Amino acid sequence: MSTTITPPGPQADRGSLPLTNPQLPALAPVLAAVIAFGLAALAGILLGWGLVGTLVLGWLLLLVVLPTWSLLVEGERRSKDRFVTTLVWSAFGVAMIPLVALIYQVVSKGAAVISTEFLTYSMRGVLGEGGGIYHALIGTFIVTTCATVMSVPIGVMAAIYLVEYGKGKKLARYITFLVDVMTGIPSIVAGLFAFALFTLIFGPAIRFGFGGAVALSVLMIPIVVRATEEMLKLVPDELREASYALGVPKWRTIVKVVLPTALGGIVTGITLAIARVAGETAPLLIIAGTTTSANFNPFEGRMMTLPVFIYSSVTTGGKYAAENEARAWGAALVLVAIVMILNLVARVVGRVFAPKTGR
Repeated sequence: MSTTITPPGPQADRGSLPLTNPQLPALAPVLAAVIAFGLAALAGILLGWGLVGTLVLGWLLLLVVLPTWSLLVEGERRSKDRFVTTLVWSAFGVAMIPLVALIYQVVSKGAAVISTEFLTYSMRGVLGEGGGIYHALIGTFIVTTCATVMSVPIGVMAAIYLVEYGKGKKLARYITFLVDVMTGIPSIVAGLFAFALFTLIFGPAIRFGFGGAVALSVLMIPIVVRATEEMLKLVPDELREASYALGVPKWRTIVKVVLPTALGGIVTGITLAIARVAGETAPLLIIAGTTTSANFNPFEGRMMTLPVFIYSSVTTGGKYAAENEARAWGAALVLVAIVMILNLVARVVGRVFAPKTGR
């Protein structure tokens, strides 16, 4: 009696293949970084290098160690992926260095100055210690509010015309070109424009808060137009067509359908535009001027703002230069906090008013 041995078929071969490729452990990047920077630290100590040279050498070693380890274990494809990922994270780290350094510098030097007196007192009659930024806070709020009231309606309506009414028209192309030009205008040019305009109307040496608001609105309008235009373009045409099919006129479709759909992005763009112009110095220095007292009337008298207060404090030398510099750091911290709050508000508003998805 003979026995026949059947060779293993395709099913047996398939069952013996591994289901996953070999992979590095999850802590592989950390281990590679420890090895790379450890070798770099050793070389830095032996060769007498500084911190920067040691960090650069460690980064170069990391770009070699991690992809090589991945190539030996995971293969060429994963090795390339880890190399590019390391480059991306390195670029992110380099970009964060000036931001972290700036925040640390402002907080470390400005936090000691912040107090109730600093926020509720002006600089009227103050030469040395004491005083605060109350007058600059009031001026910043009034000037920025006036600029927003002027810029938002103009910017939103211009964007509505470009998207809803001006498609293919020469006027729309001209407006788009002018908006692009205005976006790149230096801020000091906007200040000179406002100064020349009000000098022609009221005579020379005119300084008042409303002029600063006009200068800021020149910078703010193109930002609002661009942000609103992009948000309106994201509204699907099917929504407009459905409204037209029900007999709704175009203006009512824009008001009831298009604008509510894009409201979250529009409000976010407006808030970011406010944060952008709140830190302008040159145009306000030219047309709004400086003062040590709080001025609540934007149409009469000079008006101090936070950016101008910082500039004036830093550039004022003499006997009280140290006190002025300390106040400048405190005002800078407050200004950074205001801009950060506006950015957070923009994110929250964008999420609240974003179109709801799902059923």
